[in-house]
Amino acid sequence: MLVELAIGYPERLFRLVGHPVTWIGRLIALADKRCNVETLSPGARRLNGALSLAVILTLAGLAGWLIQTALSGWAGLLVAALVGSTLVAQRSLATHVKAVADGLDAGGLAEGRRAVSQIVGRDPESLDEAGVSRAAIESLAENCSDGVVAPVFWMAVGGLAGGALYKAANTADSMIGHRSARHLHFGWAAARFDDLINLPASRLTAFLFIAAAFFMRDASAGAAWRAVRRDARLHRSPNAGWPEASMAGALGLALAGPRRYGGEMVEDAVMGDGGRRAANAGDIRRALTLYRIADGLLIGLVAVAAGLWHLVF
Repeated sequence: MLVELAIGYPERLFRLVGHPVTWIGRLIALADKRCNVETLSPGARRLNGALSLAVILTLAGLAGWLIQTALSGWAGLLVAALVGSTLVAQRSLATHVKAVADGLDAGGLAEGRRAVSQIVGRDPESLDEAGVSRAAIESLAENCSDGVVAPVFWMAVGGLAGGALYKAANTADSMIGHRSARHLHFGWAAARFDDLINLPASRLTAFLFIAAAFFMRDASAGAAWRAVRRDARLHRSPNAGWPEASMAGALGLALAGPRRYGGEMVEDAVMGDGGRRAANAGDIRRALTLYRIADGLLIGLVAVAAGLWHLVF
């Protein structure tokens, strides 16, 4: 976590060899092309999707296990940290969300829309300034769970193999876990498995935001707790509602609700007490402060857990 927070994933390295997510993405795209045949029955496509997911998860987990078991001593620890850092997105998440606030401040709505289009799937042209700001904050909350807390959690549980397994499953969900005509059946297993493995991280993220609110002058831990208890389970996603409700309550905002994707309006429950929906760039920066405090708390939690583990075992 400290390595990724300090240096992220260097752009030069990405241009040279790509990234573990892009490698996994190529496997998923190949499986989608070869196994998701439109002439097959829905049941056959669902079976092919489940088998494809199993193969991809096996390859990713095996790669992580082989790397970790081949290492020893301080050199092994350093290599494991460098490899593990590629599975976490603390720095890049904050950079992309901050770009939305900077765009709104420097270039107005047009720049805000351009920046937010890089991190959300909804129609940017349909968003006003408040919509752009809410979209960035919602993305920050959800991706804190998916891109930071979840891979850290599964690496803590299963080492590099656990982290690689999670990243492969999450990438599969993002690529094929949609309700589109092509992926409704083939991506069913990926979507359901991703829902399952994100259950612990989404809850942990919500509680990290609640704890972080204690250390923020203009945030409310009590309101965050009440929003989670009242609203989290009402979200259309079994996991996204937890971090979104917690952040909405902490910042005194109303997040989620009806949103437009691909020209279609998607109905969803409002996260938060129905208060201020007129979010702005300042609220994005407040959300980033809450996120950074929560991330620091997570680093501390992992450090304490690791210390206790070594004392006991």
